[in-house]
Amino acid sequence: MADTAEELASLVEYIVRPLVDEPDAVDVSIAEDDGRSIIEVRVNEADAGKVIGRQGRVIKSIRTLTRAAASRKGAHVEVELVD
Repeated sequence: MADTAEELASLVEYIVRPLVDEPDAVDVSIAEDDGRSIIEVRVNEADAGKVIGRQGRVIKSIRTLTRAAASRKGAHVEVELVD
């Protein structure tokens, strides 16, 4: 399960880095909670809006892609943008 979470965290980081102005400030970490993995994404405060997108479309798409990849491996994953 840990390997799956790490692969999914790498996927999220791969998606988020090109979206932001400061890719070096992107930090993706994994937290475990009740049998599911929570992928926490931290970006520069000025770049948060780019990751969220208009009406939350970008972050929603990232979550959808991550859940789809996780379901293929039988895992439960959530993606959270942390302040």
